[in-house]
Amino acid sequence: MALDRGIGSNAGDTAASTAMSAVTPPIAKRAPVRRAHHGDTFVDDYEWLREKDDPEVVAYLEAENAYTEAQTAHLQPLRDKIFDEIKSRTQETDLSVPTRMGEYWYYSRSYEGKQYGVHCRRRIDNPDDWTPPQLDVVQSGALDAIPGEQILLDSNLLAQGHDFFALGAFSISHDGTMLAYSVDNAGDERYVLRFKDLRTDEDLADEIPGTAPGATWSLDGTHIFYQTVDESWRPDTVWRHRLGTPNDEDVQVFHEPDERYWVSIGATRSERYLMIWVGSKITSEGWVLESDDPEGEFRVLLPRREGVEYSAEHAIIGGQDRFLILHNDTVPGPRGTTVKAENFVLAEAPVDDPAAMTTLIEHRDDVRLEDIDCFADHLVLSYRRAALPRVAVWPLTVDGYGELKELEFGLELFTAGVGGNPEWAQPTLRLGLTSFITPMQVFDYVPATGELLLRKEQAVLGGYNPNDYEQHRDWAVAADGTRIPISLVWRRGAIIDEPKSLLLYGYGSYEASIDPSFSVARLSLLDRGMVFAVAHVRGGGEMGRLWYEHGKTLTKKNTFTDFVSCARHLIDTGVTAPDRMIADGGSAGGLLVGAVANLAPELFAGILANVPFVDPLTSILDPSLPLTVIEWDEWGNPLEDPAVYEYMKSYSPYENVRAADYPAILAITSINDTRVLYVEPAKWVAKLRATKTGHAQLLLKTEMSAGHGGVSGRYEKWKEVAFEYAWVLDTLGLGGR
Repeated sequence: MALDRGIGSNAGDTAASTAMSAVTPPIAKRAPVRRAHHGDTFVDDYEWLREKDDPEVVAYLEAENAYTEAQTAHLQPLRDKIFDEIKSRTQETDLSVPTRMGEYWYYSRSYEGKQYGVHCRRRIDNPDDWTPPQLDVVQSGALDAIPGEQILLDSNLLAQGHDFFALGAFSISHDGTMLAYSVDNAGDERYVLRFKDLRTDEDLADEIPGTAPGATWSLDGTHIFYQTVDESWRPDTVWRHRLGTPNDEDVQVFHEPDERYWVSIGATRSERYLMIWVGSKITSEGWVLESDDPEGEFRVLLPRREGVEYSAEHAIIGGQDRFLILHNDTVPGPRGTTVKAENFVLAEAPVDDPAAMTTLIEHRDDVRLEDIDCFADHLVLSYRRAALPRVAVWPLTVDGYGELKELEFGLELFTAGVGGNPEWAQPTLRLGLTSFITPMQVFDYVPATGELLLRKEQAVLGGYNPNDYEQHRDWAVAADGTRIPISLVWRRGAIIDEPKSLLLYGYGSYEASIDPSFSVARLSLLDRGMVFAVAHVRGGGEMGRLWYEHGKTLTKKNTFTDFVSCARHLIDTGVTAPDRMIADGGSAGGLLVGAVANLAPELFAGILANVPFVDPLTSILDPSLPLTVIEWDEWGNPLEDPAVYEYMKSYSPYENVRAADYPAILAITSINDTRVLYVEPAKWVAKLRATKTGHAQLLLKTEMSAGHGGVSGRYEKWKEVAFEYAWVLDTLGLGGR
């Protein structure tokens, strides 16, 4: 038998079997497989769970689901309550701030009772008017509520009859007559690309299966450029499709054979150039083509050099065409030396000689340059300083550059960023601002006057008042003396003398930054007296490029020990206590909390792991698996390097499961996930169940029709959040609130 659930083959009737399964966890069979590398042999008892089409595997996952449901059934009233709280605070019938592009205002709408959004547009009334129209929100949800509105795409109709739905491409041609869109109904991130004539509201016969999510139009709207993926789900090829022609006539315009590199395609904001970008974790390369010549040949911008990353945007400076280039190549240092610009510099260069660069913004150790957006009369620089993302506007003058001005928002913690600004020449700049206590605000900034015009603030129903909550920055100290930032938010008055229940979130990989953001759902924790905290550990990007470099490959353990240092700091300062804290992480953050469960199980009451990357060594050893080869720059290559193999094995959550009292664990995964395969948490839970001591709860929940992002549809996502939060509250003894 695949399973031993404490029920023999003559277990009696179904009712007795079901009752027993509610209290007896599934025990996966052992089928030892030996894996040998660099003189080391590892015996894997649960590798058989990788075969997701095997009925035994499906039976095991379903048994785990049944056990999880039985063990959490008593939380259904709390789940319903949290779901209702999220729903009651959300303005279900709503619309986004319209964004002007060409002759139309574009926006999306949501409707009460509908899972997905509806994409719409309305013609502009006045070519000189850049003030978004005030469109009425009709609570009845009528689709024809706004006069002159054209519905471009209703995702609710596309999702009908499917358990899963995701919209990939949504791209309007430059003349506004055609829409390219793509859909995924499995969660495996392979999309079907379709085309709609917006003049007739009819789909064309053209249909392209198996694409990556994006699509880019040629300037004249006759061609579309799209990407396909290889067997490892790596976007590796760019194709050109001429509307109205068979797919087998599509032209391959670029192919990247090196499995370390991903390929993407887009266009400059000026619409002058099409750009193909090729990037690994540490190296990038751009290819450029005039967008009015879609059948021309792309040419390389700057040839790739190992370890050098760059991006480029087209700008017109003092009447001259220029590429503005962000790069981390070597730059002049003190006393005739050269240093690597780890945090990037900004340079300009002639479009016909991109290598002839002149530096505009020098390298700084405390500022990480991240992006440059170019407009007809100003530039927008996005960067981070002191673990916060910031925005500065740089006017362009007839002679070149004006004075760079950083925008101020008067908050201790915040996230500011550039919003949708599709037009090259526009008098306003769309920005977004949020924080842990500030619902998303949408502004139009007027560069000519410095005005910051609030266009919309996310509605939070039920009398939400940001003054009822507090957010602050704290710092832990790692064993090597490094100061680790921690962001905290709580309901005002919750921090008193006694330790409080706390959810500690972390990620710490790929230079991804976990920046302050508002969450309606999180209020259900804060209003029950919980504290939410983010440990900004090394491996992320909050403190610059070296923050990332010091938490990857052979320094990866800093990510885990930083998280432990943050947890200890929160305990030592009296904010929380070990029996009142849960560690939370997803994907690579799931690796983090899985490793922490082995390192310091005594510090936590629970571990919440979403699509967790808990069997990293097995995955990174297999180049046939999705994404493995490109990941070698992040983790190292254990196939070729014994030191990397030994190091990864020393922290892998799966390999290091031991006979110890672990915290309560809830692992959530999706069977169609192509980024972190379901088998990783399935094996991890199976081994934990067979090895760990103590009586703490251990649960595995597998979504049987979803991908890396989990379930689709906003109501289903709210139900999933309610499921997780109810488990968190119950684990901390707050289930009755």
